[in-house]
Amino acid sequence: MAALTKRKYSKARQGERRAHLALIPPQLVECPQCHKMKRPHTVCPECGYYNGMQIVKPKTKSQKKGPLQ
Repeated sequence: MAALTKRKYSKARQGERRAHLALIPPQLVECPQCHKMKRPHTVCPECGYYNGMQIVKPKTKSQKKGPLQ
């Protein structure tokens, strides 16, 4: 069996322990090519550009569908 506590933890102490568990929204920047929002320092998923060069060819709507659709 595990050990049991002698006293109840207060909600303030519980909050102190969980203070670093808060979810933060991802940082987004505007793509200079297509002006859609994207994560910084990553290839744009819409147009495929990064740092002024096209790195990947963006998928079309027919390519995005799965094999069962």
